[in-house]
Amino acid sequence: MNNDQNPRSGQPGGGAHAAPDGPPQPPVQEVTGRQRLKAGLWPPRLSRAQLIVAVLLFGLGLGLAIQVRSTSDDSALRGARQEDLVRILDEVDDRTQRLEDEKQRLEDQRAELENSSDQAEEARKQTLEKERQLGILAGTVAAEGPGITLTITDPSGAVAPDMLLDALQELRAAGAEAIEVNGVRVVANTYFSGDAGDVQVDGKQIEAPYEFSVIGKPQDLEPALNIPGGVVQTLEKEQATVLVEQSDDIVVDALRPAQRPDYARSSTP
Repeated sequence: MNNDQNPRSGQPGGGAHAAPDGPPQPPVQEVTGRQRLKAGLWPPRLSRAQLIVAVLLFGLGLGLAIQVRSTSDDSALRGARQEDLVRILDEVDDRTQRLEDEKQRLEDQRAELENSSDQAEEARKQTLEKERQLGILAGTVAAEGPGITLTITDPSGAVAPDMLLDALQELRAAGAEAIEVNGVRVVANTYFSGDAGDVQVDGKQIEAPYEFSVIGKPQDLEPALNIPGGVVQTLEKEQATVLVEQSDDIVVDALRPAQRPDYARSSTP
């Protein structure tokens, strides 16, 4: 008979299979045990407690390693001979002594540098002070201090240059340190020239009243001008009027340009 059926499929045709509907499905890959173990271990999933425990274990291991190393060193010293221990102690003593010597040498160098620095600073201050003093004498720097103001009026035009020169000499002899006459700075080579009523100081024309600004000790300067037969009496005989005023703050600020000598040179090397 031709209508026999397959007992498993119930389909006619004696074992032939019908084609399934739709596209073919890819085969399912089985996951091995190794892959599951790897997926479980990486990436690591640590909790906070596990992380703290790991850090503590690492610190404990590091401490044990250091302790073992220290114990090994101590054991090496314990097992050393007496001669070796003496030699090691001598080397430590020598090293300590060298360090102490180096420390002392550095301290001495520091003290020397500090002293040198102090000496250099003191020398610099003295040099500046000397320069200032020489500048005052040379008229290249301004000066200020106690002193007097000498004012000479000459209504009759009878005051001659030599009378003003006498006044200057008296002031210098009394200890004047800086002098200015009608805006002209007086220096070592200052001179007066001209005629009565037509006076020049260092070649510069000046007119009455003649005003001397003088820095020095007022108690010495004023009596030097008023001695009997001195400057004041001589000027008053020429009908001039002389006024001397003491002050705690006299300013001499007329300056002279610094001049370089043509022939003179310092003999200091």
